[in-house]
Amino acid sequence: MSEFINQRELEFLLYDLLDSEQLLQLDRFADHDRTIFDEVINTAHRIAAEHYANHYKLADENEPTFDGKTVTTPDAVKTAWKHYAEAGFLSAGKSYEVGGMQLPYTINAAIGAQFAAANISTAAYPFLTGAAANVIEHSGTQEQRQRYLEPMLTGRFSGTMALTEPDVGSSLGDLTTKAILQHDGSYLISGNKIYISGGDQDITENIVHLVLARIEGAPVGSKGISLFIVPKFHVNDDGSLGARNDVQLTGLLHKMGYRGTTSTALNFGENGNCSGYLIGEANKGLRAMFQMMNEARIWVGIGASALGYRGYLESLDYAKNRPQGRKATEKSSHSKPVNIIEHSDVKRMLLAQKAYSEGSMALSLYAAQLVDKAEAGNDGDAAELLELLTPIVKSFPSHYGPRANDLAIQVLAGAGYTREYNLEQLYRDNRLNPIHEGTFGIQSLDLLGRKLWQNGSKGLQLLMAEFQQTVALIEVQPRLKPQLHTFAAHLLTVSSTIETLGGALKQGKVEQALANSALFLDMMGKLVVSWIWLKMAERALVCYGSSELADDQAFVAGKLQAAQYFIQWELPEIEHQARLLTDFDDSCSAMQPDWF
Repeated sequence: MSEFINQRELEFLLYDLLDSEQLLQLDRFADHDRTIFDEVINTAHRIAAEHYANHYKLADENEPTFDGKTVTTPDAVKTAWKHYAEAGFLSAGKSYEVGGMQLPYTINAAIGAQFAAANISTAAYPFLTGAAANVIEHSGTQEQRQRYLEPMLTGRFSGTMALTEPDVGSSLGDLTTKAILQHDGSYLISGNKIYISGGDQDITENIVHLVLARIEGAPVGSKGISLFIVPKFHVNDDGSLGARNDVQLTGLLHKMGYRGTTSTALNFGENGNCSGYLIGEANKGLRAMFQMMNEARIWVGIGASALGYRGYLESLDYAKNRPQGRKATEKSSHSKPVNIIEHSDVKRMLLAQKAYSEGSMALSLYAAQLVDKAEAGNDGDAAELLELLTPIVKSFPSHYGPRANDLAIQVLAGAGYTREYNLEQLYRDNRLNPIHEGTFGIQSLDLLGRKLWQNGSKGLQLLMAEFQQTVALIEVQPRLKPQLHTFAAHLLTVSSTIETLGGALKQGKVEQALANSALFLDMMGKLVVSWIWLKMAERALVCYGSSELADDQAFVAGKLQAAQYFIQWELPEIEHQARLLTDFDDSCSAMQPDWF
């Protein structure tokens, strides 16, 4: 197998593109240095290679089973969890006070990318646990933190988020799970949840569910939703496990991919005895849960990028070593076949994968750094920019990551369609990412209907300022002038489109303005990733352009060519999208149900 993630690429993104060493100037990270960052990243790579990649196919072929009483997962998954927890990665980003390493979120994201690339389904368990622990750390009481946080961060307990109900998907305001206050301050929880990743398993002693429910008498809609800690087993004051809580697994769901992660249907209070504990304020559950969901959306971007990137590397390795066919200019049938990487159309497919996956990874790590600047640096501008970009960070990688995997399969042709190679599994695993944590359509409504305009469009203004800063740097790079001019021309199109849609919204034409929001999200994603590629190309030239080493020259040339491809081939597609948006085309919205 080829490498599942390129370490030089990760180093370039962290230190050349993002200058992650600047984070050491923030008080929270002042005790660290680059050596520490590199050591934890290298440790993560070693554990990912030895204990995650080793059972990638096994976990897919031997998915968890449920005999009516107990869920059973492969032993390799338990071993992987053990090594992850013992290395301290569950608490890597947490403060020293709770036993964490206090690492930047950016470094955590780079760590996570390696585990996701190695084995996304096994990596899901610690990712979910870390996100749930963050909610308890930030919104829980001191007693809740003592009872649940420490065992989650050491690996005794895992965590989930239980949002979706059988008849209620993303419309959380319509949920029906109930919570009734008891004399001791706890709540009696009753309701059904579905598609709960990690909702039951035999990896950890206990599972801490974060459950959205409506307190009896609370307002209808999203303003009446509260968040509760609902453990699988009660936890005694001394930290030991008590009696089983009334959380019942009704069955495992069998997915197209991501098979190593249990996907569950859970009944809370089937026997009328499910205890939950309010976390945060009553009726403010979505505020606390969205902290976990927004973090999860960045992780979706990271995971989708990693899966796309691994597929790219595996198809690249195959193309370099698979002889087949001859160049068009070669007329002799006695000549040796060339490796397929010499064929122009294979180059096209590999270059598209490189552009999608490396652009997506850079975007995701950029967003992770905004988290550090916003939280550890108290940077309000970073927080505003992150708000605007989060729908794009979730959606672009999860849309183009599977497209990269699709191209990787095509590079291998018939071999790529077989289970003897990893590519068909990578595609199946990645196909979940456009669905969970808010579909493409939902993210597009969030971006165009809300994020673009909040706080006087400050996030958009900050993004445009970032664009201008990059333009100023690139103007002194003659090799990037053609791409810069193309980017600038299409930026004008996007700006004009935003102005038109904003005007329609102000006039109350909400349905018309939002009808084709998915086009707008894709347009913004292409623009932002084109900007990211300009930044990568500029940094590659500055950092390695004068190097005489062959590897450095090839690295720079690859970055320039991928930037050229994305900006010349992919970005111009937004012109057609802009016309549909500004014409308020009703091809889709005017279609009636009985016409299908």
